[in-house]
Amino acid sequence: MKSVRIIPCLDVDNGRVVKGVNFLELRDAGDPVELAAHYDNQGADELVFLDIAATPQAQQTMINVVYKTAEQVFIPFTVGGGIRSLEDARKILRAGADKVSVNTAAIERPELVTELAEEFGRQCVVVAVDAKRTASGLGKFEVFSHGGRTATGLDAKDWIEEVVQRGAGEILQTSMDKDGTLDGFDLEMLRELGSECSVPLIASGGAGNLEHLAAGVTEGGADAVLAASIFHFGDHTISEAKQHMKDAGISVRPHQ
Repeated sequence: MKSVRIIPCLDVDNGRVVKGVNFLELRDAGDPVELAAHYDNQGADELVFLDIAATPQAQQTMINVVYKTAEQVFIPFTVGGGIRSLEDARKILRAGADKVSVNTAAIERPELVTELAEEFGRQCVVVAVDAKRTASGLGKFEVFSHGGRTATGLDAKDWIEEVVQRGAGEILQTSMDKDGTLDGFDLEMLRELGSECSVPLIASGGAGNLEHLAAGVTEGGADAVLAASIFHFGDHTISEAKQHMKDAGISVRPHQ
């Protein structure tokens, strides 16, 4: 049985971790390097940093965060936000990240996914897919870009199929409707979008308790679960999450 990964997510805005609701109403959650080391010590399997400012100034700040994190953290971590080229990705990976995540840049130029996979290996390439339910209520999910601000008209299932064909090694699937609400993952979205996804699917958006994390796997079919608020603000620890998963019959990685 494949072990499910538990991944804290750190949204970084000009050097500070923040957390919001539906991609809005951000509040400070701490220093990214300190939080990363804290989660490493707790037994997190991986980390994800998302640079939500992604301005040229913020990119240099993020590179500094990656350097400092790599010095203290010994688990894999992914960095996303503002990566638009092979050179952007190379800077992040050289600073110490294990993977890069792309979203808007891949939507604007899908060839970027292929270029990244060919240059660095598909195991380094994560495509983040921010999606929400369409107004039609037909069970379709639309992809959004630019931090959830811009509707693309892309069907999420079709988009995931395309980027996997182009070389994506993982999909980070965020439900914009659920983001920060703490009322659980969009399990229907996970099931539908993961049904034909041949690479690992990371569930994101809405985890508010340990039951939600387990449901993302047992009911949503996710290969990994990502959460922010429940870890950042002290509701639960990584070890509590792993124990709950084990009690639910889910295989998790032991704390090294």
